[in-house]
Amino acid sequence: MFTLGSVLDNELKSSVEDFSFETEFSTNQLMLPNIEKPFEFAQSIISLEKDLDENDNQPMFHQQKKEERKERALIKGSKGTTTLAFIYEKGTVVAVDSRATSGQYIASQSVQKVVPVNQYMLGTLAGGAADCQFFLGHLGRICNLYELRNNEKISVAAASKLLNNILYSYRNYGLSVGSMICGYDTRGPQLYYIDSDGSRLKNSLFSVGSGSPFAYGVLDAGYRWDLSKEDAIDLGRRAICAATFKDSYSGGTVKVYHIDENGWVKISDDDASELWYRYEEKEKKNK
Repeated sequence: MFTLGSVLDNELKSSVEDFSFETEFSTNQLMLPNIEKPFEFAQSIISLEKDLDENDNQPMFHQQKKEERKERALIKGSKGTTTLAFIYEKGTVVAVDSRATSGQYIASQSVQKVVPVNQYMLGTLAGGAADCQFFLGHLGRICNLYELRNNEKISVAAASKLLNNILYSYRNYGLSVGSMICGYDTRGPQLYYIDSDGSRLKNSLFSVGSGSPFAYGVLDAGYRWDLSKEDAIDLGRRAICAATFKDSYSGGTVKVYHIDENGWVKISDDDASELWYRYEEKEKKNK
């Protein structure tokens, strides 16, 4: 998959004493394609549906028709997933599927769509797998350096803002990232949504991906602030399960995580098909 860079070797060799926000979070720390106009290069090889619909005012595209841009692009950004997270009285629940698609084909059924940032924080993947994994990994390294230098863990709000600033500096370069930063800090459970267009939103409930409309249907029907831990975990699991049944781009297994004052823990990893029939059988018995 196409990504826009990696960390410079000399940055990896820098000591904790040399760490500073001014240099560590500089966009120059990440490499761009080694060509004269990296922006135009990125736009010329990546074709995302959103770009084709909304970027008519971009300099490269204003004299070209949509169909011509589709033919010219070398990489077609067709993908799907379902991820969700919500906070409640006792912590945060994160649930994801594990399917990766490449157009109409299933590329993998075992993608890890939850990336640990630190012991108390998780990031989710939606969009381009390579882009999400790279930038969430980069965020985790920054957060670990912050903790070593300041002898305290970085807040969820600060971590989400750092990721937002990094992605914003690469806006319109063809990145595809829709990530949730979920965690627990001194303010309690926290949840933020960040994407490659520069958005950063705070809320108590998010679902991201092609299957999110189906997940929202289950979440809206069952979400309450005073849920028990068992009910909250089951709600997240059922929401992802429903999305995998209705959305062909979502599937594989349903992974559920829980975050509280003791950190994050992986709760379950169930086959989506088996889980669906298990819930269906349970509903028949209740009737």
